[in-house]
Amino acid sequence: MTAVLPGRAWAVAPGAAGATDSSGGPGAYAFAEGITPIRGAAGTSDAPRLTAGETYKDALKSGSELVYRLDLDAKSNAYVSAVAVPKPGSKVATSDRLKVSVQDRNGIDCGSNDARFGSADFPRPLAAFAYRTMKRDGSTCQEAGPYYAVIERESDAGSTADAWDLEIRHELEPGLKTEGPTAAPENWPSASPPAPAGGSRERTGGASFSDATGLTTGEWTDHIEPGQSRFYRVPVDWGQQLFASADLGSSPGSGSVGGALAVTMFNPMQGVVNSADSVLYDGDQKSVDLDPMPPVKYENRYDYRAQFSNARFAGWYYLRVSLNPKVAEEFGKKPYGLTLRVTVRGDAAPAPAYDGPAGIFDVSAADEEAAANGQSGPEAERSGTMKLVAATGIGAGSVLLLGLGAWALLARRRAARTARPDAGSAGPPQFGPPTSW
Repeated sequence: MTAVLPGRAWAVAPGAAGATDSSGGPGAYAFAEGITPIRGAAGTSDAPRLTAGETYKDALKSGSELVYRLDLDAKSNAYVSAVAVPKPGSKVATSDRLKVSVQDRNGIDCGSNDARFGSADFPRPLAAFAYRTMKRDGSTCQEAGPYYAVIERESDAGSTADAWDLEIRHELEPGLKTEGPTAAPENWPSASPPAPAGGSRERTGGASFSDATGLTTGEWTDHIEPGQSRFYRVPVDWGQQLFASADLGSSPGSGSVGGALAVTMFNPMQGVVNSADSVLYDGDQKSVDLDPMPPVKYENRYDYRAQFSNARFAGWYYLRVSLNPKVAEEFGKKPYGLTLRVTVRGDAAPAPAYDGPAGIFDVSAADEEAAANGQSGPEAERSGTMKLVAATGIGAGSVLLLGLGAWALLARRRAARTARPDAGSAGPPQFGPPTSW
């Protein structure tokens, strides 16, 4: 699209360089557009710096760790997430682990999380996040200065030793102007809602967190191949709850596959809220219901249970659905029917009294629109850019047309004056732009 302004043409590209994937097969992961290559260090002395709001790509060898530097102030909460992407077809074990930590200059853990393959021991993207949070009575990890993000990988001796690709994010959450509650609520509605009404609609999932397809309350159908992971995202505002379930369709054939379908819910920083991966598939349709998610509240972060502490902020919540590649061995290599039932319950509550813009920890009208339209992250960004350019072009065009109209009107009036007998001049009519506005 080109917006024309007086004396200038603005050309707008449809987007940044396309997303890159790790292999090109059905299990390929689509890395974020415009991702920045980086190489983590083995120690803190030469650790490269992560910039808030940026996304980076690295690779993590078996049994190793990578270190990155964070320069933090004394008022913001800081988060680092890592998505590890094993190569499709590689061998993994239930105990293989990805761990992410944020540490201070004395090696003290400010906050950490890990992720494992569990009973569904097949390769798929793992994600975990770590944090430095400001606390009213905190004694460690509260001062401004350098901190370090440490990403570790532990692998079983029988697992494939190939490096895992990494997608790394760093974000800041503003502090609060005034302190609120410091204890997670004990009572909250945990009963599962009825199935969404209105019938099913088709929506194709994305291949990563960055291009996850937007969903709203409803029943959504898709297809998934063995070894593939589908990604979806749902805007969840303060005070709201997200309920989700996934159904794997029936298929002719015989046999059984343990850990056939792995379903995980992640928060806006790719922290695991809850998951389920113990489905035994025998050709009959199977259903996976995730545990109820508590209402999103700032004070959830003070609870020791991940189900609560990871529901600590508003924003995009993600669903990753992965199908075990062994299903192809028993029931055929083909797309399988997948149905998602999603419910967002509760009215949006006021946001905390942030001392600054919430950034990604917010649900905007544009987010709601993107979810309703089934847009991915890059699609929503391009749509917003094109709307802005269109509005700018229309506005600039209006100004240009008004200017040309005024020029023509003044030119006609001057011509009329010079052509009148009483104009005080016997010269010819004058044409062209006026000498002054």
